[in-house]
Amino acid sequence: MLDPQASALLKLMQDKGIPPVHHEAPHDARASYRKRRFYAQPEPPEVSLVHDKRIAGPRGDIPVRLYRGAPGSDARGALVYFHGGGWVIGDIDTHDVVCRQLALMGGFSVISVDYGLGPEHRFPGAVDDCIAATRWVRAQAETLGVDPQRIAVGGDSAGGNLAAVVAIALRDAGEHWLRYQLLIYPATDMRFVSDSYQRNGQGYMLTTESMQYFRSHYLGDNTQYADWRASPLLASDHRKLPPALIITAGYDPLRDEGRQYADALSAAGNRVQYLCFERQIHGFVSMSRVIDEGATALRLSADLTARALA
Repeated sequence: MLDPQASALLKLMQDKGIPPVHHEAPHDARASYRKRRFYAQPEPPEVSLVHDKRIAGPRGDIPVRLYRGAPGSDARGALVYFHGGGWVIGDIDTHDVVCRQLALMGGFSVISVDYGLGPEHRFPGAVDDCIAATRWVRAQAETLGVDPQRIAVGGDSAGGNLAAVVAIALRDAGEHWLRYQLLIYPATDMRFVSDSYQRNGQGYMLTTESMQYFRSHYLGDNTQYADWRASPLLASDHRKLPPALIITAGYDPLRDEGRQYADALSAAGNRVQYLCFERQIHGFVSMSRVIDEGATALRLSADLTARALA
């Protein structure tokens, strides 16, 4: 059964005639996403510090935003967070509330990364930005009030994809300092071949057509689908990666590839916890104003990340 709160949200969107994202040009889709977020997200909670900064990246400056939930100057753990939005929409403002909530609930710092979006910045632009930003956090840990040995990566949807890719890339570079991965309904296989695309590809907010739209604006062509930097599930080696929490939603076309990624990490000997919110839709974690289980998933994410960074 679809969660009644999720069902009510879907009906409201249908009644209001809100167009699917793939019916809009990227610029218009970004504006629509920014405007609609206020209905489903709670009011931004107060935190002790919010600081915007621009850092040097491989293609130019990358905007980042630092959050600290509780006051204090002691070095603490940090979560480097990559927002969702199909690598095409979304930004640090659309995910401001989620990052505030994680910082407050978990007691760690959150650094949100405004990586480059397609089609202006195609693959692997977002990957390169996220790797650079994560390394910057560690290099600037003392200035940021962060313990360089207590850094995690995380994100939702496209951001979960990028977090998984960053973890593999750092391991491949011989950098084994990441402590944790928080992967919330991550996209892990750009081929779109799992059964959940057949079961959940229509009627539950994120559709197969929308994912095809995102993929077409992010990747150059189908020869890139199997590149592990786009599809971390297809990486040749999943060994020696940081412990992970992977959350999926039962009515999500990405459900199966999230579970498959959890299985791949576990089979390679990594510590993984996997949880599917069976009655939920894609995106529910950032909709805690209207979907109660969004707050539950956020609390779980914050608690387990905090434990890993303790």
